[in-house]
Amino acid sequence: MAVLLAMLLDALLGEPRWLWSRVPHPAVLMGRMVSALDGRLNKLTRTSGVVAVLLLVLVAAGLGVLLAAVPGWWVEVIVGAMLLAQRSLAEHVARVADALRLSLGDARRAVAMIVGRDVRDMDGPAVARSAIESAAENLSDGVIAPLFWFALAGLPGLLTYKIINTADSMIGYRTPRYEAFGWAAARLDDLLNWVPARLTAALIWAVSGGAASRGAIARDAALHRSPNAGWPEAAMAPALDVALSGPRSYDGQMQDFPWVHARGRKDAGADDIDRAVGLLWRVWALALLGIALLVAIG
Repeated sequence: MAVLLAMLLDALLGEPRWLWSRVPHPAVLMGRMVSALDGRLNKLTRTSGVVAVLLLVLVAAGLGVLLAAVPGWWVEVIVGAMLLAQRSLAEHVARVADALRLSLGDARRAVAMIVGRDVRDMDGPAVARSAIESAAENLSDGVIAPLFWFALAGLPGLLTYKIINTADSMIGYRTPRYEAFGWAAARLDDLLNWVPARLTAALIWAVSGGAASRGAIARDAALHRSPNAGWPEAAMAPALDVALSGPRSYDGQMQDFPWVHARGRKDAGADDIDRAVGLLWRVWALALLGIALLVAIG
């Protein structure tokens, strides 16, 4: 029941600015912890990274156990709602569509808030594709995966997932500083997202009426450099009949990534972003129905 109510509370309130402008968001606190461990433990070795990840898991799971022990259901609902990102994701992606209808410059600034690639030279379709890709990937990382671990392991599972996902986003890079130290965080994040990423693709496939075969989704997912992120993207692309991924620039260098759903349209626009947002909410509704059925059976 707590998972169900947390989903509804997140959808209703999202991330109220009046609250998070006054107190740090839990994700910010997690980021500070990861940063502190990076500063203190990073010896450029895998061993130091494993120690950091173990500390993160112990703290997150331990805090989850303590919070879950508070009598009543309200703590689980509130903490769960704070760590889900359905409404905020939909709002951020929708802002890119609104900005694209105003001007390309506005659109580039809006999409820069949700992607890590270079946006300076993007044309309109590149902006739209980037927003749609972010919608698909963050649907998995920010909504379905947290729900999966919350439903499976309560607050300890949810908090552990979120802090490892945060660590991966901060130190899970193949750079001289993080190649070794971030290895454990990146591999554990891959493991924790393995089922949710494929579940997200299945949900997108279901709400889009099976726009592509499961074999086609699996084939395109394998084109992605991540073992998980390609799955929701490979399901979203045929659902909108838009080609995603493809060449893009990071740190000033153009990289020739393969197209996902290559036969789809490459002239994506604001209307396609709106359709992606609609898919986000349809997937959320199907997930809500699934959780409600589990509660009823339980």
